[in-house]
Amino acid sequence: MIFIAILIGCIIGALLGMVAPVIPYTYSGYLAIGIIAAIDSVFGGITAVMKGNFDLKIFVSGFFGNAILSILLTFLGEKLNVDIYLAAIIVFVGRMFTNLSIIRRHYLEKWNQKKSETKKKEIKA
Repeated sequence: MIFIAILIGCIIGALLGMVAPVIPYTYSGYLAIGIIAAIDSVFGGITAVMKGNFDLKIFVSGFFGNAILSILLTFLGEKLNVDIYLAAIIVFVGRMFTNLSIIRRHYLEKWNQKKSETKKKEIKA
């Protein structure tokens, strides 16, 4: 179910991206870090669904909270002339790779179980 929602969101986002105005260069850093934070939250949500402990309130608060905090860090770093946003990028991208590896392992285990069940049925038949 969540995969269908993600797919629909991606399609709507792509269609809106074709007709939306171009983001000015001065705001592109804010948008990029916000998108990275949001994608991290999505991967975390998918991982939570697979583990069976998904909570919509936690997902939504994390989605917007992470995006807002990362944008504020980018703004603060820009005012201080320090690249603070790099810390957020390292954390979010690290978590994305961790969640992606959990998702990958989950589906590989499912695939291996299905494959072994098929072999057992063939042996019994």
